[in-house]
Amino acid sequence: MKKTSIEGIVEIGSKPVVERRATAKGRLSLKASTKEAIENGEIAKGNVLEASTIAAIQAVKETPRIIPHCHPIPLEGTRVEWIWEGNDLWCQVNVSAHYKTGIEMEALTGVAAGLLCAFDMVKSLEKDGDGQYPTARLSDLCVVEKFKGSATV
Repeated sequence: MKKTSIEGIVEIGSKPVVERRATAKGRLSLKASTKEAIENGEIAKGNVLEASTIAAIQAVKETPRIIPHCHPIPLEGTRVEWIWEGNDLWCQVNVSAHYKTGIEMEALTGVAAGLLCAFDMVKSLEKDGDGQYPTARLSDLCVVEKFKGSATV
């Protein structure tokens, strides 16, 4: 009989607690008119950047519930930044903690949720006559930087 073993959560019990930081970013491409509506506070669902910041923070905190192999991590800080580059809205999430495993998944999950929230809030403005989204694109989700401090004895 062939036995298959699938590991649940990777064992980290013997790893030292060290300083961890991670930064991730991603982009939402929009029409110029949608960008203008966001900047002028004309979105029916409310303030896009405020709501999307909350979505990003919530996602960072809930990452282990979304990504099965992630450990619950006692986060110490999260910062969400929004930057316009033309009609592209960039979201950058910085996360910090002292723990036994990396936190880049938390940063990535925060960016993804922030951008998804922004898209959800403006999708009615992005639709064309056929109900499609020819301009709106989520892209370039990546880890910008990951830091792991040294263990102190």
